[in-house]
Amino acid sequence: MTQTTRASADDRRDARAAAAAPDASGVFSHRQILTIIVGLMVAMFLAALDQTVVATAIRTIADDLQGYDLQAWATTAFLITSTISTPLYGKLSDIYGRRPFYLFAIAVFVVGSVLCGMATSMYELAAFRAVQGIGAGGLMSLALAIIGDIVPPRERSRYQGYFMA
Repeated sequence: MTQTTRASADDRRDARAAAAAPDASGVFSHRQILTIIVGLMVAMFLAALDQTVVATAIRTIADDLQGYDLQAWATTAFLITSTISTPLYGKLSDIYGRRPFYLFAIAVFVVGSVLCGMATSMYELAAFRAVQGIGAGGLMSLALAIIGDIVPPRERSRYQGYFMA
């Protein structure tokens, strides 16, 4: 690697860091906030899409896996693990930062989704939905916490309204 290539790579990295950081007063620009919101909304859309599909198709899924009487376990496993993990994500992200936990929640949710797609029985589906619920517990709560961190209180309701829309 030549000196000019290394220098230009360093310049690009510095420019990206400057564009991603708040200004001197610690406030993000509207464009920076919208960029962050789009990323957060994509992850939340992933979870909402999953919930919509599973809620609609759970009877068919249970019939295919010959476990109609066990379908409540798949729903319950997801709800219990997401409910338990939500406050854990909140507290740990307060201590160690939101970004790594949000990325972890997305990764666990996607892995759980892939595993759910490969389930061969209702027991497996319930276990994999529990894994998915661990990830889902952080998706919504951390998204709103991140908005709370980057947006001033006066404008917070407007940006949270984007999520609800």
